[in-house]
Formats: sequence, C-alpha cells, structure tokens
Amino acid sequence: MAKKQFKSESKRLLDLMINSIYTHKEIFLRELISNASDAIDKSYYKSLKDSSIDFNKDDFYIRISVDKDERVLKVSDTGIGMTKEELDANLGTIAKSGSLDFKSNNEAKDGIDIIGQFGVGFYSAFMVAEKVIVITKTADSDEAYKWESSGADGYTISSCQKDTVGTDVIMEIKKSTDSENYDEFLDPYNLKSLVKKYSNFIKYPIKMMMTKSRKKEGTEDEYEDYQEDEILNSMVPIWRKNKSELKPEDYENFYKEKHFGYDKPLKYAHVSVEGITSYNAILYIPSRTPFDFYTKEFEKGLELYSNGVLIMEKCPDLLPDYFGFVQGLVDSADLSLNISREILQHNRQLQFIAKKIKEKIKSELLSMLKDEREKYEEFYNNFGRTLKFGLYSEWGANKETLQDLIMFYSSTERKLVTLDEYVSRMKEDQKYIYYATGENVNNIAKLPQTELIADKGYEILYFTDEIDEFAIKVLMNFKEKEFKNVSSADLDLKSEGENDNKENEENKDLFSFMQEALNGKVKEVRASKRLKTHPVCLATEGELSIEMEKVLKAMPDNMAGNVHAEKILEINTEHPMFEKIKNAYADDKDKLKKLSSVLYNQALLIEGLQIEDPVQYANDVYELIEK
Repeated sequence: MAKKQFKSESKRLLDLMINSIYTHKEIFLRELISNASDAIDKSYYKSLKDSSIDFNKDDFYIRISVDKDERVLKVSDTGIGMTKEELDANLGTIAKSGSLDFKSNNEAKDGIDIIGQFGVGFYSAFMVAEKVIVITKTADSDEAYKWESSGADGYTISSCQKDTVGTDVIMEIKKSTDSENYDEFLDPYNLKSLVKKYSNFIKYPIKMMMTKSRKKEGTEDEYEDYQEDEILNSMVPIWRKNKSELKPEDYENFYKEKHFGYDKPLKYAHVSVEGITSYNAILYIPSRTPFDFYTKEFEKGLELYSNGVLIMEKCPDLLPDYFGFVQGLVDSADLSLNISREILQHNRQLQFIAKKIKEKIKSELLSMLKDEREKYEEFYNNFGRTLKFGLYSEWGANKETLQDLIMFYSSTERKLVTLDEYVSRMKEDQKYIYYATGENVNNIAKLPQTELIADKGYEILYFTDEIDEFAIKVLMNFKEKEFKNVSSADLDLKSEGENDNKENEENKDLFSFMQEALNGKVKEVRASKRLKTHPVCLATEGELSIEMEKVLKAMPDNMAGNVHAEKILEINTEHPMFEKIKNAYADDKDKLKKLSSVLYNQALLIEGLQIEDPVQYANDVYELIEK
C-alpha cells in the first residue's frame, strides 16, 4: 500500500514534537491516557444526543497491556473510535486536534470535559517507540482501520479486523542505550507509578494485568505468582466530592497519600469556585517546617491539574513566596495551557486563581489566629520568618496582606502578640510602638536601654529574628503609629523637671575628651536620660541600628561592605561610676582613656558585638583594678 506523507512540514515538525516540546519522556503515557479518556467522553456525549445509544459507564475503561519479550506497550480504550477519514485527518496532520474540533462543534453539556486541545499529544509516543500502530473502530462501522508509522517518513492506513469498538495504540518500544532507559516503559510497576502520578484522577478505570504473589494452598512458607486485573487509578478526586461527604480524616489521609508531608496538617481548606474561571483547590498548612524550607533547594508551589490530569507537580506562580509553606493542589478546566501541557502561559486565568488562593490563605490564617490561638502560634513559630521576609521584600508591597499576621514577643504579656493587640493597649500619652532587638528574649529583657521605657509602663516588642527590624523599617508604621527602637538616640520622651541639656553642658569638656579617646568609634558621648541602674549603654542615630549592622556584617563575603551604625555612648550620670569618671578627668586623664575604652567595650558586649582587641580590653581591666 502507498505510504502517505504527513500534511504538515513533515520531518522537521515531527522532530520538534518528539524532541523539543516535552521535557520528560514519561509524559507520553499521560497524553495517551488523556486521549483515551476524551474518546470515552465523546461516546457519552453522543449517547446524550441519541437516545438509541445505550451508554453504560461500567462498559467504558482504559487498558494498559505490556509484552516485555516483544517490547510492545499498548494503551486501549472502549471509546468512540475513528473512521478512516478521521484517522487520516487527525493523525495525518500534526497538530490537528479531533478533540478541539469536537469542543468547537458541540456545546459543553452535563459535565463533559474534553482534555485534548492541540493534537500533538499522540505524537509523544514517538519519544519512546520506534513504530506506532493505531487500530480503531466506530460503532457505526463493521470495518476497522489500522494507522501505522515509524516517524517522519510518513504513515499508512489500511483495513483490518477489530471485534470491539474503540482504539488501540500499540507501541514498539525502543531499545535502551547507555544514556536512555526505555526498559522502564515495559515495567508494569513503573507504568502503575506513572498512572498514579499523572492520571490518577481520570474518571474512567485504567486497568492493567498485574503479577502478584500469594501463599500456596496447603503450605506455610511457599508462594506462587498469579495475575490479576487491577484498577490503577482512584478516578474520583477528593476535591470534586461534596464537602458534606468528607470528614477531617479524609483530608488528612489525602495529605499523607500525596506526600505533602509526614506530619498532620494544622489546617486545611477545600475551595470550589464557579464562574468565568472555575477551579477546585485543597490547601494545607503543615504543622512542621520542611527540613529544607529555608534553603535554596526548597521548591514551593501547588500541584496543578487540568480536568484531573497532572500538569505541573509544583506550580510556583500559584503561591507568593511568603505563603510558600502551603501544600496542596488546584484543578481547573479553564486554564490556557501551552502546546505540551507541561508549563503554563502567563494568563489571566492563572493570575485570577493565584489572587484568590492568596486571599483564601490569608483568610484561613486570620481565622486560626482568632479562633485557634495556640494552633496559630504553633504555625507562627514554624513559618513566621517567611511572613516577615515577605513584608520586607518588594519594599513593603505586601504590607496590606501581611501586617495583620505577624507577631512579636511582648515584654508585658510574656507571649507572642500581634501589632493590632499592641496598639489596642497603648497608653494615651504613648506616641510610638517601642521595640528592642537581640538574640533572644532573655538577653533583650536585660538590655539597659529598656529601663526607661519599661519604667513608664510602656510595652516593648522583642525582635529576635535577624529579619525583624528590616521588615519593620519597610512597614514604617501601623495604624498611624511609628516604630521606635529603644536604642534610638531620640526617644522623644519628655519628663517633668527634666533638663535635657544641663548634664551635657556641665560635662561638655569631659564628654569631648572621652569621644576623642575612643578615636572615632562613637559619634558622641553624652549623658543618658534612659539609664536607671546601668552605667553605660550604646544608642544609635539614623536608620541603621546596631542589630542591623550585625546582620549586614554577618552576610557572606562581606556583601554589605564597611557598614556601621552611628553609635553614641551614653553615660548614666546618676551611677557611682560617673564619679570615678569625673575624678579621672580631673586627676588622671590616662586612666580616663582606659576607662573610656573599657566602658565602650562593655557596651559592645551588652549588645552582643565583638570587641576589636580582647587582649587589650583584658589588660585595661586589670590595670584599672590595680589602681
């Protein structure tokens, strides 16, 4: 029989189909199963229009058959089949989609979702097969037809015998090479795994004869192999079931089955949206942080399905980075897919779904914060940092989404509190939201700089994460209340009878001498109005605080350069140490130089900063003790 040539740009186009469009060869099975599902859907649709056709869903299925010895893999369906003309038109023209024509010529009805759109999925079979044979028969014909091709050199169509209605796609699998393992596509257990991965929720049974083992009758430890027909797919996905049918255990079991995590999720949400863009989603908030969550290796994203067919294992565009901890999936029939169904074109449908998913996640978190406080704090201890990184990133663009979700430890409540809770307790005369920074809660509580604020009864938020202060700087204010670091040079606090300039004016020369003795390490030495029991502390001017300086200097390869906060050494003029300072200034200025250095280094230690010369510091302390 005469060989026909493909009606498209033949070899070059087919080579593109096989070698460039699909990233993974295993995708071919997904494509062929999706085509088989479409063929059965078409039979169902035809039965709705023609009452003389009996559609019994139990009679419709997809079967996978393997012959390892002959290296043959077959995917069969009991669907509508193709006429000779359809076979020539659909498989003779690359990128001609019978499913797309079917969708165009028929109105959507009774939940019919045709998966195929582009007509290239069938040709993915050539990624793994040397030869592909299609045998098909329609219900209206007694004759069957065979399409056969070894690739770009063309195809033949001939009459053949087939007893049942439907289509068989028969592939002669390539031999394995040093670089490619094609034997895996003849392994029933690997094929079963691929069906579970990509086509688990195709709504028709996918059957395959599986070899199993059982104990021999009449024996205790002897086993024999036997073959049994097995349905490989689950068919009805949990997200398409009515919520009223499902129990919490169903969602938790699905979480484990999908390997979203080995923990029990803190919270889940089942979303069903109908409209211009319809979709279903199941979202999970894990109870534990994945071991690689705060590393570059962590891959965020939700599983993405189209009509129950897996399109992407991780679709990052569905989640903003700050909600990257969320696990789950989205299924929509309305997405505009690219030609390979592997990656999405950036489109309005995807953006719409992502926006709604983001809103739903925030809603669920706020609900947990309000009604399940302990559970929310458990979540926050695991994932709070990523919310604060989200606040810092994009220069506060995510402020409205995240500011109500972040929490900090409170000096007065002795627990995590929200910014809203802090502001609701602010005293009438309080202008700022005060915070202090440090490595941990205990260290911050001992900071000298907190004494005056605490003495006035003001609540202080403790910042213990390196991102905290950076995030707050971007946030700038909350409910029109600015943030103020307790180490800020200007606390903007006025007390009755307090003369801000008196002590500094009286000790102007003394403080200037100490500043010079410190050789540019501080911008100024001055009397402190914040200290009560401690002799000295460091304050800062400008936007860069001491804690921010520490974080930036800890960056790899000194990426931050020679950054430093503008430090001010504050002296408690009510402390006994100040008398020693004044006496040294009057009688022994060399001693005052050492004393200035020691006090400065002590202030650094309190802040958790390194001393430039520990040996010199120790020697200075010894000399002062001896005197």
